[in-house]
Amino acid sequence: MPALTQLLVNAPAAAEARSTHTLICVFLRGGADTMNLVVPYADDHYYNARPTLAVKRPGNSTDSSLKLDDRYALHPTLKPLEAAFKEGRLGMVQGVGTDSTSGSHFECQDQMEHGDSEKGRPAGGGWLGRFLRSRADQSASALSAVAIGTKLPESLRGAPSVSVLEHIDDISIKAPSGDPKAVVGALRAMYGADVTLLGQRGQQTLDLFQRITAMHSSRYAPENGAEYPTNNSFADGLRELARLIKTRVGLEVACIDLPGWDTHFFQNSTAGGFASNAQKLAEGLAAFETDLQKHRSHYTIMVTTEFGRRIYENASLGTDHGRGFCFVALGDKVRGGRILGNWPIGAMDETNPLGPGGVGITLDYRDVFAEVLAGAMGAIDPSKIFPGASLSRVGLMA
Repeated sequence: MPALTQLLVNAPAAAEARSTHTLICVFLRGGADTMNLVVPYADDHYYNARPTLAVKRPGNSTDSSLKLDDRYALHPTLKPLEAAFKEGRLGMVQGVGTDSTSGSHFECQDQMEHGDSEKGRPAGGGWLGRFLRSRADQSASALSAVAIGTKLPESLRGAPSVSVLEHIDDISIKAPSGDPKAVVGALRAMYGADVTLLGQRGQQTLDLFQRITAMHSSRYAPENGAEYPTNNSFADGLRELARLIKTRVGLEVACIDLPGWDTHFFQNSTAGGFASNAQKLAEGLAAFETDLQKHRSHYTIMVTTEFGRRIYENASLGTDHGRGFCFVALGDKVRGGRILGNWPIGAMDETNPLGPGGVGITLDYRDVFAEVLAGAMGAIDPSKIFPGASLSRVGLMA
């Protein structure tokens, strides 16, 4: 029974009673072209550099971008998120990035998830793992950190406890009869007779299992008419996180990926793979928001990618690896309805070590990550989470 053993080892006292806020980290793996997600429609350079890939300026057609302010607009497939921006719950920051000049997906993702700088010494473990360790003196849930998927993300490396799962139903006590009541009864009798710390943890873990069993997917009904897209692993993962947040099992940090953003070939503007991925992102987050309408004070979502794309389209009607990107945050604690940061597209950046045409980086990603973490989860010690970083205020969080 490996799942039970892991929970017993890692579950501190009074875990499930702890009231928490959840930070959900969405990683767009592959280097998302955020210029086509948050469209700089007021800059003619964007349209000159992308004769086939640029998204239309705001207008009445179905493939026109959706105006946010006098400079920026949303990709039309992101319409499900438009209301959140107008409500002031969705905010963006332009020109975010790492100091890595490698152009490598692996190296940039690795640096970002570890919370490191290319010039500094490795901090050890992941930035979220260090955050959770910094709070280890408090009572934390056995499900304080969850990664949706099949492998542990580097950002959670070193956390006191992490569960990697695709479905909550994977966390269960298996019984040959299919009914775990007899097994649970035997375990309760065993741990009830044990007055040591192990006995206490055993009882708490069994209580947690019972709460999770009550959340069985066949009985879960999204609220407020929310409809999660079908045949969509990203939406499925968000649905699982919604269940955990509602049940208040002490979830503090959750990681979920949306891959497939490496658009070197035939990227297209409002059709094809890029648009399909953008639609998955928007519809998944919108369903999650609708489902958790009564619980919106209990979570903050951050959306990042390892780097952006070049300003100009390539000969294969796609975009190559760039540098800076647009960071997105969603939640009640976000000072949204604004796009922060500078937009350095006006003059093609000849100083970019990856070559001309990349969006310049005006904000260290750690500035943004640290501000979202502190704004969502409360006071943090930046020197423990991002050692060596000289952090600056961004203004994204309340």
